[in-house]
Amino acid sequence: MIDEWLSLKDAANMLGVHPSTVRLWSDKGLLPVHRTQGGHRRYKRSEMMMWSESNKKSRENVMEPESMMQEVVKNVRLQISEGRLEAESWYQKLDENARIQYRMSARSLFQGLMTYVSSNGEEAASEAYAIGYEYASRARRYQLSYVDAARAFLFFRDALIESVIKVYGDAKLPSKESSEMYTKMHAFTDEILISLLQTYQKLESVNH
Repeated sequence: MIDEWLSLKDAANMLGVHPSTVRLWSDKGLLPVHRTQGGHRRYKRSEMMMWSESNKKSRENVMEPESMMQEVVKNVRLQISEGRLEAESWYQKLDENARIQYRMSARSLFQGLMTYVSSNGEEAASEAYAIGYEYASRARRYQLSYVDAARAFLFFRDALIESVIKVYGDAKLPSKESSEMYTKMHAFTDEILISLLQTYQKLESVNH
């Protein structure tokens, strides 16, 4: 009988976890993975079944990346709903529609960060550029200055980082792993901020 090859997404479905978790386990050498000539990850169904069975008990005691990130998102929402936004000078300049758009900003930032972390930096430049562009174009649309555009981004970045620190601390992860995560977060969000400022400048020069 020929063993069936699975894609990363198929393997994730079989194991009942998010694809980013499978990618992370593979890159850390925790999961048996094979590479095609094009560099794509492939998995043997029989190996996945054996791995799943042997790791079932240990996996039950480990908080998986997407579970941790769900906790992070909850924390971010809590922080944003505590009235911190209303105290921000840039936020006070927005109408209700604009405020809704900005409250949704945390989601794109969070998703971009997860893609960056789980892919070990692959596609990081395009992801950071896209998020920076989103923040810049929204700020221009709602007539915020580039200073306020940066302040808005930093507000959401800081809320996200504070939440990650809390969740990682509560999970009692090894300090090395936590330190690596913080370094990645800062590197990625710095790229977004640079993209935001560059994009804002370009949009401004086009309209003058």
